[in-house]
Amino acid sequence: MRSISRAAPYLTVGVACGALAVAFAGGATSHATTNAGAPAVDRLALFARVFEKVRDAYVETPDENKMVVGAVNGMLASLDPHSTYLDAKALGEFQNTMKGEEFGGLGLEVMQEGDLVRVVSPIDDTPAARAGLLSGDVITAIDDTPVKGLSLKEAVDRMRGPAKTSVKLRVQREGDKSTREFSIVREVIRVLPVRARLESGDIGYIRITQFNQETYDGVQKAMARFRSDPGADKIKGYILDLRNNPGGLLTQSIEVVNAFVDHGEIVSTRGRSIDQQQEYYARSGGDLSQHKPLVVLINGGSASASEIVSGALQDLKRATLIGTRSFGKGSVQTVLPLGEDGALKLTTARYYTPSGRSIQAKGIDPDIKVREAIPDDLKGKVESKGEASLTGHLKNGEDEKTGSEAYVPPDATKDAQLLAAVDLLHGRTTAKAKDPVSGDN
Repeated sequence: MRSISRAAPYLTVGVACGALAVAFAGGATSHATTNAGAPAVDRLALFARVFEKVRDAYVETPDENKMVVGAVNGMLASLDPHSTYLDAKALGEFQNTMKGEEFGGLGLEVMQEGDLVRVVSPIDDTPAARAGLLSGDVITAIDDTPVKGLSLKEAVDRMRGPAKTSVKLRVQREGDKSTREFSIVREVIRVLPVRARLESGDIGYIRITQFNQETYDGVQKAMARFRSDPGADKIKGYILDLRNNPGGLLTQSIEVVNAFVDHGEIVSTRGRSIDQQQEYYARSGGDLSQHKPLVVLINGGSASASEIVSGALQDLKRATLIGTRSFGKGSVQTVLPLGEDGALKLTTARYYTPSGRSIQAKGIDPDIKVREAIPDDLKGKVESKGEASLTGHLKNGEDEKTGSEAYVPPDATKDAQLLAAVDLLHGRTTAKAKDPVSGDN
């Protein structure tokens, strides 16, 4: 059993790319077998023979390093969509993103899907969001270079670049027969994971866009500000907005839950080894909310760490969830250092909510289902198909579910989910039931 103060620093829960590296101890013999029944060591011998044949007989002298990395990427592609190899450069960029440090780019969270790159979520107030990129968009070309055939890292490298330079994206949107083009000027992106404001004069609204190393500090500062203005006695409650949040660090998701509870299990992880069997509990005295009512907003773009937070607060009967079904990413990735060769970001466990629910390929249903009024030109184009639609995703029985809409109106006065949360906290409406809403989306 673990409290959050002992949470492992390398555990992350985010939507990411893919690859694997294998190390052998000197003199050890593997007795693992493949599906075909041959020992794994024989399969590695096959790889060595193929590598040698290609090196010696290919029409041109091949790049041996590129061949190895390609083989590693192909190996991980056979596992699941979230395991990935990070070379030294990619590892540094990943670490900077998790620290909230600046980089030149567009402000997109993306993942590989087959031969293409799909947008998980545009980050609030970035060039990508302002240009109109949406969750679920498929990027087919970058500056006229087809994405098909590129690794996710290569695609991301092409989208990043110096500030004030432009990049052209060709995008296929759900429901559109033709592609559309976006010309976007890069900016220095510094991810601010928490934005907060006073809603209706007496509700603390906290929007979390990503779970990086600054997230809990941002929540802590926001709640301190609300206790000062308008004052703890005047706050009716809180709204925690996790819509279109693709995830991030497991440790930060646990801290955020603890900001609203002071006891109980928050999440557990289960993998193949004993080290991957962990339970994380709230620490006493961690609740910053004075037990004020809480509403959590979720939608089809709420994934991973966002689902840990919403699932825990729902199971602990601490919050009412409003919106539509979440994405359904219920796996944990661990960053395993490989020295000078970078690191491996490998799926090592599944996570479970306090009641023992696995949301893998199922998502979390809200207590109160509220759908947004989607503009006519976006109808049928803002659906997040969810984890269950991803090629090679970890299976979770027969009862897998699709995702839901991932649209948040830019005008808060037309945001039906936000307005429903305000009405609930003001007592103008009541939750019909605490049981999750059934049905599609």
